[in-house]
Amino acid sequence: MNKVSSLLLIMLIQSFFLQAAFAQDEKSVIVPLPSVYDFSKGNNGWSFGLGLGVEYESAYEGSDEFGFEAQPAGAIQWRSGDDAFFWAGEAIGWRGLRSNRWFFEAVVAFEEGREENASEEGYLDGLGDQEEGTELVFQARRALDDNWRNWLVGRIVTGDNGNLGLFGVGHRFGDQNDGTGSELSFVVVFHDSEYANTGFGIDAAQSATSGLDETELSGGYRSFGLDYNYRNYINENLQIFGEVLYERYSSEVANSPIARNNYEAEVGVGLIYIF
Repeated sequence: MNKVSSLLLIMLIQSFFLQAAFAQDEKSVIVPLPSVYDFSKGNNGWSFGLGLGVEYESAYEGSDEFGFEAQPAGAIQWRSGDDAFFWAGEAIGWRGLRSNRWFFEAVVAFEEGREENASEEGYLDGLGDQEEGTELVFQARRALDDNWRNWLVGRIVTGDNGNLGLFGVGHRFGDQNDGTGSELSFVVVFHDSEYANTGFGIDAAQSATSGLDETELSGGYRSFGLDYNYRNYINENLQIFGEVLYERYSSEVANSPIARNNYEAEVGVGLIYIF
Protein backbone atom coordinates (compact mmCIF):
# COMPACT_ATOMS: atom_id res chain seq x y z
CA MET A 1 0.00 0.00 0.00
CA ASN A 2 2.90 2.36 0.68
CA LYS A 3 4.24 1.91 -2.84
CA VAL A 4 0.87 2.72 -4.38
CA SER A 5 0.41 5.75 -2.11
CA SER A 6 3.85 7.05 -3.05
CA LEU A 7 3.15 6.58 -6.75
CA LEU A 8 -0.15 8.41 -6.39
CA LEU A 9 1.53 11.33 -4.59
CA ILE A 10 4.14 11.67 -7.32
CA MET A 11 1.49 11.64 -10.02
CA LEU A 12 -0.62 14.24 -8.21
CA ILE A 13 2.38 16.57 -7.81
CA GLN A 14 3.35 16.16 -11.47
CA SER A 15 -0.17 16.76 -12.69
CA PHE A 16 -0.50 19.89 -10.51
CA PHE A 17 2.43 21.55 -12.23
CA LEU A 18 1.61 20.26 -15.69
CA GLN A 19 -2.07 21.09 -15.65
CA ALA A 20 -1.52 24.80 -16.28
CA ALA A 21 0.34 24.00 -19.50
CA PHE A 22 -2.70 22.44 -21.17
CA ALA A 23 -5.77 24.41 -22.19
CA GLN A 24 -9.25 22.91 -22.16
CA ASP A 25 -10.26 21.35 -25.46
CA GLU A 26 -13.32 19.63 -26.87
CA LYS A 27 -11.91 16.24 -27.79
CA SER A 28 -14.03 13.16 -27.21
CA VAL A 29 -13.09 10.48 -24.69
CA ILE A 30 -9.64 9.02 -25.23
CA VAL A 31 -11.08 5.89 -26.83
CA PRO A 32 -14.84 5.34 -27.42
CA LEU A 33 -15.14 1.92 -25.77
CA PRO A 34 -17.76 1.40 -23.01
CA SER A 35 -15.33 -0.83 -21.09
CA VAL A 36 -12.84 2.06 -20.74
CA TYR A 37 -14.35 4.67 -18.43
CA ASP A 38 -13.41 8.30 -19.08
CA PHE A 39 -15.07 11.06 -17.06
CA SER A 40 -13.30 13.96 -18.78
CA LYS A 41 -16.12 14.78 -21.26
CA GLY A 42 -13.44 15.89 -23.68
CA ASN A 43 -11.70 18.27 -21.28
CA ASN A 44 -8.14 18.30 -20.04
CA GLY A 45 -7.53 18.41 -16.30
CA TRP A 46 -9.30 16.79 -13.39
CA SER A 47 -12.51 14.76 -13.52
CA PHE A 48 -14.18 12.70 -10.84
CA GLY A 49 -16.89 10.04 -10.78
CA LEU A 50 -18.46 8.41 -7.73
CA GLY A 51 -21.09 5.69 -7.62
CA LEU A 52 -22.16 2.24 -6.59
CA GLY A 53 -22.56 -1.07 -8.36
CA VAL A 54 -24.25 -4.34 -7.44
CA GLU A 55 -22.79 -7.63 -8.68
CA TYR A 56 -24.24 -11.13 -8.73
CA GLU A 57 -21.23 -13.38 -8.95
CA SER A 58 -19.44 -16.57 -7.94
CA ALA A 59 -18.29 -16.61 -4.32
CA TYR A 60 -14.76 -17.45 -5.53
CA GLU A 61 -13.12 -18.80 -8.69
CA GLY A 62 -14.73 -22.11 -9.57
CA SER A 63 -17.48 -21.81 -6.97
CA ASP A 64 -21.04 -23.04 -7.50
CA GLU A 65 -22.23 -20.63 -4.81
CA PHE A 66 -23.49 -17.25 -6.02
CA GLY A 67 -24.50 -14.09 -4.23
CA PHE A 68 -24.98 -10.33 -4.44
CA GLU A 69 -22.25 -7.92 -3.47
CA ALA A 70 -22.21 -4.11 -3.47
CA GLN A 71 -19.09 -2.46 -4.86
CA PRO A 72 -18.02 1.21 -4.99
CA ALA A 73 -17.64 2.58 -8.51
CA GLY A 74 -15.92 5.57 -10.05
CA ALA A 75 -12.45 7.07 -10.15
CA ILE A 76 -10.33 10.21 -9.92
CA GLN A 77 -8.83 11.06 -13.29
CA TRP A 78 -6.44 13.65 -14.68
CA ARG A 79 -6.33 14.00 -18.45
CA SER A 80 -3.92 15.69 -20.82
CA GLY A 81 -4.87 15.24 -24.46
CA ASP A 82 -4.70 11.54 -25.30
CA ASP A 83 -3.23 10.54 -21.92
CA ALA A 84 -4.89 10.07 -18.55
CA PHE A 85 -3.78 9.07 -15.05
CA PHE A 86 -6.39 7.53 -12.78
CA TRP A 87 -7.01 6.17 -9.31
CA ALA A 88 -9.89 3.71 -9.01
CA GLY A 89 -10.35 1.80 -5.76
CA GLU A 90 -7.24 -0.32 -5.21
CA ALA A 91 -5.80 0.42 -8.65
CA ILE A 92 -3.72 3.29 -9.96
CA GLY A 93 -2.53 3.66 -13.52
CA TRP A 94 -2.12 5.39 -16.86
CA ARG A 95 -3.86 4.97 -20.18
CA GLY A 96 -3.21 6.61 -23.53
CA LEU A 97 -3.97 6.63 -27.25
CA ARG A 98 -1.28 6.55 -29.92
CA SER A 99 -1.69 7.02 -33.68
CA ASN A 100 -5.49 6.92 -33.19
CA ARG A 101 -5.49 3.12 -33.41
CA TRP A 102 -3.29 2.01 -30.52
CA PHE A 103 -4.59 2.13 -26.96
CA PHE A 104 -2.24 1.31 -24.05
CA GLU A 105 -2.82 0.92 -20.32
CA ALA A 106 -0.54 0.21 -17.37
CA VAL A 107 -1.97 -0.39 -13.88
CA VAL A 108 -0.71 -1.25 -10.39
CA ALA A 109 -3.45 -3.06 -8.46
CA PHE A 110 -4.12 -5.23 -5.44
CA GLU A 111 -5.59 -8.73 -5.72
CA GLU A 112 -7.79 -9.43 -2.71
CA GLY A 113 -6.94 -13.11 -2.43
CA ARG A 114 -9.33 -15.82 -1.26
CA GLU A 115 -10.65 -16.34 2.25
CA GLU A 116 -11.40 -19.78 3.59
CA ASN A 117 -14.86 -18.66 4.71
CA ALA A 118 -15.77 -17.49 1.19
CA SER A 119 -17.66 -20.77 0.85
CA GLU A 120 -20.74 -20.84 3.07
CA GLU A 121 -20.95 -24.59 2.47
CA GLY A 122 -17.44 -25.10 3.82
CA TYR A 123 -15.90 -26.30 0.56
CA LEU A 124 -12.70 -24.33 1.30
CA ASP A 125 -12.32 -25.48 4.90
CA GLY A 126 -8.73 -26.45 5.63
CA LEU A 127 -7.25 -24.59 2.66
CA GLY A 128 -6.45 -21.44 4.64
CA ASP A 129 -6.66 -17.81 3.59
CA GLN A 130 -4.69 -16.41 0.68
CA GLU A 131 -2.99 -13.09 1.34
CA GLU A 132 -3.49 -10.02 -0.83
CA GLY A 133 -1.04 -9.65 -3.67
CA THR A 134 0.21 -6.81 -5.85
CA GLU A 135 -0.33 -7.05 -9.61
CA LEU A 136 1.03 -5.16 -12.60
CA VAL A 137 -1.37 -5.11 -15.54
CA PHE A 138 -0.28 -4.13 -19.05
CA GLN A 139 -2.87 -3.89 -21.82
CA ALA A 140 -2.79 -2.99 -25.52
CA ARG A 141 -5.70 -2.68 -27.94
CA ARG A 142 -5.37 -2.22 -31.69
CA ALA A 143 -8.32 -0.78 -33.63
CA LEU A 144 -9.08 -2.45 -36.95
CA ASP A 145 -10.92 0.63 -38.26
CA ASP A 146 -10.91 4.38 -37.71
CA ASN A 147 -13.94 4.42 -35.41
CA TRP A 148 -12.97 1.57 -33.03
CA ARG A 149 -15.84 -0.64 -34.16
CA ASN A 150 -13.57 -3.71 -34.07
CA TRP A 151 -10.31 -4.27 -32.24
CA LEU A 152 -7.71 -6.76 -31.01
CA VAL A 153 -6.72 -6.89 -27.34
CA GLY A 154 -3.79 -8.30 -25.39
CA ARG A 155 -3.27 -8.16 -21.62
CA ILE A 156 -0.52 -9.38 -19.32
CA VAL A 157 -0.93 -9.68 -15.56
CA THR A 158 2.16 -10.32 -13.46
CA GLY A 159 2.55 -10.23 -9.70
CA ASP A 160 2.94 -12.06 -6.41
CA ASN A 161 0.68 -14.92 -7.52
CA GLY A 162 2.18 -15.61 -10.94
CA ASN A 163 1.49 -14.57 -14.50
CA LEU A 164 -1.57 -14.53 -16.75
CA GLY A 165 -2.02 -13.59 -20.40
CA LEU A 166 -5.18 -12.73 -22.31
CA PHE A 167 -5.70 -12.32 -26.05
CA GLY A 168 -8.92 -11.59 -27.89
CA VAL A 169 -11.09 -9.62 -30.27
CA GLY A 170 -13.92 -7.18 -29.67
CA HIS A 171 -16.78 -5.40 -31.41
CA ARG A 172 -18.44 -2.11 -30.45
CA PHE A 173 -22.10 -1.62 -31.26
CA GLY A 174 -23.12 1.84 -32.44
CA ASP A 175 -20.94 4.76 -33.47
CA GLN A 176 -21.02 7.07 -30.43
CA ASN A 177 -17.73 8.76 -29.60
CA ASP A 178 -18.46 9.59 -25.95
CA GLY A 179 -17.74 6.16 -24.45
CA THR A 180 -21.39 5.13 -24.29
CA GLY A 181 -23.13 2.20 -25.96
CA SER A 182 -22.20 -1.45 -25.72
CA GLU A 183 -19.47 -3.85 -26.76
CA LEU A 184 -18.76 -7.57 -26.79
CA SER A 185 -15.36 -9.23 -26.60
CA PHE A 186 -14.13 -12.82 -26.88
CA VAL A 187 -10.84 -13.75 -25.21
CA VAL A 188 -8.57 -16.74 -24.66
CA VAL A 189 -6.66 -16.87 -21.37
CA PHE A 190 -3.37 -18.55 -20.44
CA HIS A 191 -1.60 -18.79 -17.08
CA ASP A 192 1.67 -20.12 -15.70
CA SER A 193 1.80 -22.90 -13.10
CA GLU A 194 2.19 -20.48 -10.17
CA TYR A 195 -0.95 -18.57 -11.10
CA ALA A 196 -2.84 -21.80 -11.78
CA ASN A 197 -1.94 -23.34 -8.43
CA THR A 198 -2.69 -20.16 -6.49
CA GLY A 199 -6.31 -20.44 -7.56
CA PHE A 200 -6.83 -24.17 -8.02
CA GLY A 201 -3.87 -26.09 -6.59
CA ILE A 202 -3.82 -28.02 -3.31
CA ASP A 203 -0.47 -28.74 -1.68
CA ALA A 204 0.32 -31.57 0.74
CA ALA A 205 -0.38 -29.54 3.89
CA GLN A 206 -3.71 -28.26 2.53
CA SER A 207 -4.66 -31.77 1.48
CA ALA A 208 -4.01 -33.06 4.98
CA THR A 209 -6.13 -30.38 6.68
CA SER A 210 -8.95 -30.22 4.12
CA GLY A 211 -9.29 -33.86 3.09
CA LEU A 212 -9.14 -32.84 -0.58
CA ASP A 213 -6.81 -34.60 -2.99
CA GLU A 214 -3.41 -33.05 -3.48
CA THR A 215 -3.53 -31.23 -6.82
CA GLU A 216 -0.78 -29.61 -8.87
CA LEU A 217 -1.61 -27.82 -12.12
CA SER A 218 0.67 -27.03 -15.01
CA GLY A 219 0.77 -23.78 -16.95
CA GLY A 220 -0.87 -23.23 -20.30
CA TYR A 221 -4.40 -22.76 -21.54
CA ARG A 222 -6.75 -21.63 -18.74
CA SER A 223 -10.08 -20.63 -20.27
CA PHE A 224 -12.03 -18.73 -22.88
CA GLY A 225 -14.37 -15.92 -21.99
CA LEU A 226 -17.09 -13.56 -23.18
CA ASP A 227 -17.42 -10.05 -21.78
CA TYR A 228 -20.32 -7.67 -22.54
CA ASN A 229 -20.16 -4.04 -21.41
CA TYR A 230 -22.81 -1.33 -21.48
CA ARG A 231 -22.57 2.37 -20.54
CA ASN A 232 -24.95 5.28 -21.06
CA TYR A 233 -25.94 8.69 -19.70
CA ILE A 234 -29.27 9.11 -17.90
CA ASN A 235 -28.70 12.86 -17.79
CA GLU A 236 -25.73 15.22 -18.10
CA ASN A 237 -24.02 13.93 -14.98
CA LEU A 238 -25.52 10.52 -14.15
CA GLN A 239 -24.20 7.45 -15.93
CA ILE A 240 -25.52 3.89 -15.86
CA PHE A 241 -23.24 0.92 -16.56
CA GLY A 242 -23.48 -2.83 -16.74
CA GLU A 243 -21.35 -5.90 -17.42
CA VAL A 244 -21.93 -9.59 -18.06
CA LEU A 245 -18.89 -11.86 -17.81
CA TYR A 246 -18.60 -15.58 -18.55
CA GLU A 247 -15.39 -17.64 -18.31
CA ARG A 248 -15.30 -21.34 -19.27
CA TYR A 249 -12.41 -23.25 -17.70
CA SER A 250 -10.10 -25.77 -19.31
CA SER A 251 -10.51 -29.41 -18.33
CA GLU A 252 -7.41 -29.27 -16.09
CA VAL A 253 -8.78 -26.33 -14.10
CA ALA A 254 -12.30 -27.78 -14.00
CA ASN A 255 -10.96 -31.08 -12.62
CA SER A 256 -9.45 -29.39 -9.56
CA PRO A 257 -11.39 -30.23 -6.35
CA ILE A 258 -11.64 -26.48 -5.74
CA ALA A 259 -13.59 -25.95 -8.97
CA ARG A 260 -17.14 -27.04 -8.29
CA ASN A 261 -18.19 -25.49 -11.60
CA ASN A 262 -16.44 -25.57 -14.95
CA TYR A 263 -17.16 -21.86 -15.38
CA GLU A 264 -17.28 -18.52 -13.58
CA ALA A 265 -20.00 -15.94 -14.23
CA GLU A 266 -20.79 -12.42 -13.13
CA VAL A 267 -23.53 -9.86 -13.78
CA GLY A 268 -23.18 -6.30 -12.55
CA VAL A 269 -25.08 -3.00 -12.83
CA GLY A 270 -24.51 0.40 -11.28
CA LEU A 271 -24.73 4.17 -11.36
CA ILE A 272 -21.96 6.79 -11.38
CA TYR A 273 -22.37 10.51 -10.81
CA ILE A 274 -19.79 12.54 -12.73
CA PHE A 275 -18.82 15.81 -11.06
